[in-house]
Amino acid sequence: MSALDRVVRSGVGRRRVQTLVIGLTMMMAVTAAVLGGSLLVASSAPFDHAFAREHGAHLSVQFDARRATAARLSASADATGVAEASGPFGTVTLTPHTEIEGVAGGIDGVPMTVVGRAEPHTGVDRVALTEGRWVERPGEIVVSDGSQPFPSLGRRLAFPGLPGGPTLKVVGLARSASRTGDAWVVPAQIAALTPKGRSAGYEMLYRLTRADTAAQVAAGRRAVTAVVPAGAVTGAQSWLTVKKTADRETALFVPFLLAFGVLGLIMSVLIVGNVVAGTVGAGLRRIGILKAIGFTPHQVVGAYVGQALVPAAIGTALGVVAGNLAAVPVLSETANVYGTGGLAVTPWVDLAVIAGALGLVAVTAWAAAWRAGRLRTVDALAVGRTASPGRGRPAARVSALLPLPRPVGLGLARPFARPARSAAMGAAVVFGAVAVTFAVGLSSSLAEVMAARAHDAADVTVGVREPQGPAAPGARSPGAAKAATADPAAITAAIDSQPGTGKYYGVATTQATVSGAAGVVNVVAFAGDASWGGYEMVSGRWIARSGEAVVPTPFLTATGTRVGDTVTMNDHGTAVTVRIVGEVLDTHHQGMEVFTDRATLAAAEPDLQVESHQIAVRSGTDVAAYATRLNAVLRPLGVTAETGRAGDNSSTVTVLNSLTAVLTLMLVAVAGLGVLNGVVLDTRERVRDLGIHKALGMTPRQTVAMVVTSVVVTGLVGGALGVPLGVALHGWVMPAMGHSAGLELPASVIAVYRTPELILLALGGLLIAVLGALLPAGWAARTRTATALRTE
Repeated sequence: MSALDRVVRSGVGRRRVQTLVIGLTMMMAVTAAVLGGSLLVASSAPFDHAFAREHGAHLSVQFDARRATAARLSASADATGVAEASGPFGTVTLTPHTEIEGVAGGIDGVPMTVVGRAEPHTGVDRVALTEGRWVERPGEIVVSDGSQPFPSLGRRLAFPGLPGGPTLKVVGLARSASRTGDAWVVPAQIAALTPKGRSAGYEMLYRLTRADTAAQVAAGRRAVTAVVPAGAVTGAQSWLTVKKTADRETALFVPFLLAFGVLGLIMSVLIVGNVVAGTVGAGLRRIGILKAIGFTPHQVVGAYVGQALVPAAIGTALGVVAGNLAAVPVLSETANVYGTGGLAVTPWVDLAVIAGALGLVAVTAWAAAWRAGRLRTVDALAVGRTASPGRGRPAARVSALLPLPRPVGLGLARPFARPARSAAMGAAVVFGAVAVTFAVGLSSSLAEVMAARAHDAADVTVGVREPQGPAAPGARSPGAAKAATADPAAITAAIDSQPGTGKYYGVATTQATVSGAAGVVNVVAFAGDASWGGYEMVSGRWIARSGEAVVPTPFLTATGTRVGDTVTMNDHGTAVTVRIVGEVLDTHHQGMEVFTDRATLAAAEPDLQVESHQIAVRSGTDVAAYATRLNAVLRPLGVTAETGRAGDNSSTVTVLNSLTAVLTLMLVAVAGLGVLNGVVLDTRERVRDLGIHKALGMTPRQTVAMVVTSVVVTGLVGGALGVPLGVALHGWVMPAMGHSAGLELPASVIAVYRTPELILLALGGLLIAVLGALLPAGWAARTRTATALRTE
């Protein structure tokens, strides 16, 4: 063993506290870096990655089973431009009925396309299971995760309108990147799910040799259509359409996860750099000794780089393992946010983090040791651990005059003796405070966005049942379907007659074309005042009279209009002119919606029926009891009242909140380790002073108070700086998140901080500093007086 190896081993073993700190810091920093890097990768084109991983279908085509046989459809796999095909799979579109606890009579779900498929992971569009297992026998069903209002394992879906009233048990939840089905059963089950007098359809899934543009996909469709009987094709879906929808849905979340990923990587770099530089800087006296016994500057540098790399390598290995384990639930939640299949840590992320972490340690240690190695031997021996004379004395004199216990005064003056080290600890606290402030603001803002998107402020929703009909786009509630025979006057009379009814409004929907916009737009017409219904205004005001409308940002962008302009809609051949009086936050139907009063459409659709009623009960009213009483009156009319605000975004909010909590805790832990390292170095430097204080009568409790107090100023200043920086970062990121989704966010979504909350967040910087100082404070308190006095 060479002399250099002995020095490295001796340094690692002798400086056990610093070795442990470097190892722990590297472990936490690498864990945060693996998480951050994984989030960056997951946030980069999530749909494209999921589509490639699951071998998605470039083209899915639906066929009429009466016009084409399964054998004929299988032959379409040889059509020009088709690289691979799967199917045919039997399909049928149904609306399930689900029993929900607390909802009288259960609810009808949204219509779903059920596909008969024996295997999930073979061929084109490999369906990814997120929970449970695949179907194995008739009577079982796998539901697309997120397609139904209340998907969960073990729930039973009934189809009372079918012969024999079959009931299927949900045995699994899954996701299809191509979105080729809402639920899957064994092929033999399709016949039992086909309504009497109707025939099941077929679905074929194709991967094309060229599918990068809409024209190429259209060419593939023409090639498939040409080899099947005329009139057999009933519908088709391009993967580009699915991609556009998925990208719009996830655009709001990508900047959120990118921000956390970048913040985690930056904090890891800064903290590791500070820890290694501080540890090497604390060894100046030993460097002088090594030079005195004949070590060259290059050997000195090599020795300290080695001493830093040994614990760093161990911490890095543990951090990679911990990061991969921690990434499993984090990426699972990220996949739920993005609506894709399961995500995993990409191997190159691990390799990049390992190389980057060890490279950073080596470069930082080399820079610090190279600078120390260039010192003259006598200078290195003279400097040692001693702070420059005079530093901190004015602060010490001031603290001595304060009416504070002497240990507290000594602690408050300590940061001024080592300003560079205090600044490094302060930087760690600042970043920790930024992370916490940023996370709190993002969580609050996203909750506001989800609430605004849901438009679901009602306590009770009354909707008309029509089991095989389409869901009402404007009802915002599962089970609210388009009115067929119910008398709207009878429904409103029933609502008015109930004690506890506060306010309510009706919702009707239709479609129209608008000058300057391609395709159709969804028109939501209100009967009554809907201003309290959860519609957040970006600018302007809510509709107050007939002839006025509010629209989302994408509508304004697509039509080139702004608040105050007028637009003309063509509703069933009748021109309807409305004046835009407000811009509302809404993402449904790609933001191509118009919200207006029902009277505005009276000339075009005088018989337009209300599809649902949104009710807010009076304060103190039992909502469940109110709904039960109301149902007793409404059920003879074919109407059901549902309790609760059943917005489908609550699970997304939960996922984002838990994801925010995990990432914030990781960043706070890294910041705390940065403080821990600084306090450890400072305490070891002062160990002889501690011995003198103890010899003069300082108790262990007073020692802890002195060490902890030494980070109070750093924590308060770091918190005071970090909170406004976090608020500023939030104020920059949130609008960027909205713009990435083509939205303007209202002030209520961005201005989420309150003064008491900001004060608590600022004190969070102090908490991070104190937590980081507790461990070395305990070590200082336990150090024996004689041992401390003998330490040089």
